[in-house]
Formats: sequence, C-alpha cells, structure tokens
Amino acid sequence: MRIVLVGPPGAGKGTQAAYLAKNLSIPHISTGDLFRANISQGTDLGKQARAYMDAGQLVPDEVTIGMAKDRMSQSDAVNGFLLDGFPRNVGQAEALDVMLKDEGVKLDAVLDLEVPEDEVVKRIAGRRICRNESAHVFHVTYNPPKSEGVCDTCGGELYQRDDDSEETVRTRLEVYHTQTEPIIDYYRAQDLVVTISALGKVTDVTDRAMEALKKSDEG
Repeated sequence: MRIVLVGPPGAGKGTQAAYLAKNLSIPHISTGDLFRANISQGTDLGKQARAYMDAGQLVPDEVTIGMAKDRMSQSDAVNGFLLDGFPRNVGQAEALDVMLKDEGVKLDAVLDLEVPEDEVVKRIAGRRICRNESAHVFHVTYNPPKSEGVCDTCGGELYQRDDDSEETVRTRLEVYHTQTEPIIDYYRAQDLVVTISALGKVTDVTDRAMEALKKSDEG
C-alpha cells in the first residue's frame, strides 16, 4: 500500500507510522529522517537543506520533494510506503501526484488521525523531559513521575521544552490548520481520505487504523 499519514502535532503520527509500517511491511518515510539522512550523507540536497537551516530559513518545497522522490525510488519502497510529514502542503501534494503518475502508480489511502485541539495541547504541554543525557520523557497526566519534577530513572531534573509550551503548541496548530490541513480536502476530492480517532491506547488506534485501511483497500 502507498499511504500518506496526516494529523495535527501531538496526534501520535510517528508512533502510529512505525506500527503501521511494520504491520504492512512497507518503509516508514518521515520528513525528519529524510533531512537527517541527506545531511549526514552530505548529498547535494542535504547540503542545500543545511544551508537554509543554518540561515534560519525554511527549506524550500523543491528540496523536500527531491529528497522524497529519491527515497521513494529505493528498492524497499517499490511495493509501497508510508509517508509521514510529507506532503506538508497542497503544492507538495500536487508534486507527489505528478511523481507517482510518472511511475505509473498511485496512492491507496490518506490516513487522517483526528484529535481534538484541547487534547493536542494537553498531550504536548504536559510533557516533561529529564535534563540528564538519558532524556527520559514523562507526562504530568498520562505518565507522571513518582516525585514531581524528578526523573524516576536517574533522579535528574524534569523540565518543559520551549517547543512544548501551550503558546507554542497553539502556534504550531495554527500553522497546521493553515498549511497542512488543506491537503485533506485536496485528497478528499480524490476519495482517498480515511479519518479515524487517534484517542485511546496506542494499540487501539493502530487496530482502528488497520481496519480502516483494510476497508479502504477492499473498497
């Protein structure tokens, strides 16, 4: 299957992508991994991306698209893939359609992980990370430490990253609504969108997703 995974920050896309890719025996291709691999390998695209990032600028779509195209052409992705973080906007979605058409293939489904905005804020703003090298992660509601502000594992101080503050989370959500959410309507017009609730246990969400993808594939 060829799947695009979408959803707001805090929806659990990375976690679900790993489980789904394993269950479906297809590679999980994330934007973060693409950037890290190209930069560490010193590819031309990696060098271009690094230059923009070092200048504090957004990496242009054409660079991201080039990385994605290269990765999807590798042998392990011939029979399918799960894209996470790409496409990020309608322009990238259109470019992906062209890429796939050139290869004579098409997407099977766009899996939309739905989470209420207040739950997203609660999930992300509640995270606390150990300052020590281990960087163990806790959550004030879902996985609280035995002693407030203290890592259960090594006794280090727990803190909230600047990226996890409620104000930053709401800004990230606004960017998602403005830039990425429109691709759901773009793909809905192609009858590709499968929406599931991303609330509940991780395994329950995975089961829900697998069932929805199965029905989509049969349809």
